[in-house]
Amino acid sequence: MGIFDQFSALFRREPEPLSDQPRSWEPERRGKERINAQEGTRVLIIDDSKTVVMAIKKFLRSVGYETFEAFDAETGLSIIHEKAPELIFLDIMLPGMNGFAALRMIRRDPLTRDIPVIMMSGNEQAMEQFYGLRIGADDFMKKPFSREELFFRIEALLDDNCVPRRAKLDSNTVPEQSPAPA
Repeated sequence: MGIFDQFSALFRREPEPLSDQPRSWEPERRGKERINAQEGTRVLIIDDSKTVVMAIKKFLRSVGYETFEAFDAETGLSIIHEKAPELIFLDIMLPGMNGFAALRMIRRDPLTRDIPVIMMSGNEQAMEQFYGLRIGADDFMKKPFSREELFFRIEALLDDNCVPRRAKLDSNTVPEQSPAPA
């Protein structure tokens, strides 16, 4: 898939199915309405790609979330203390401090340790996902991703009041990984 196709896939409303089988991250949803976090939920997006930040921001704002963005971990960490986000999307490969180091700092700080974090990476290495989850990520999303996957990941972290909460992970399990797009 070329870069133009990947960029187009970010904005496609209806993904083209590769088969009749639902993807591992995408349960059969035809009969189920999507559940969103409460309107006004504050989300911080930390990614050095302006395209990724713009896409996530567009998806989230379309359903009433408030978004903040940072293009490096250091700026993201200051925004966390200023804006108190309720959910964080954190890229692994960032200029300066990487996403793993930022996640460690988030988890060590009593004021931020309970904020759910969804890590992102375009790298195909499953070790990143495993390592990220072991140091405290609540979920992992491979780039490129669809609008549906983004909201599926958020929905999985919502409590009964539609507020994002830390995932309860068994230390021996790693959540299913979304398949790489064809």
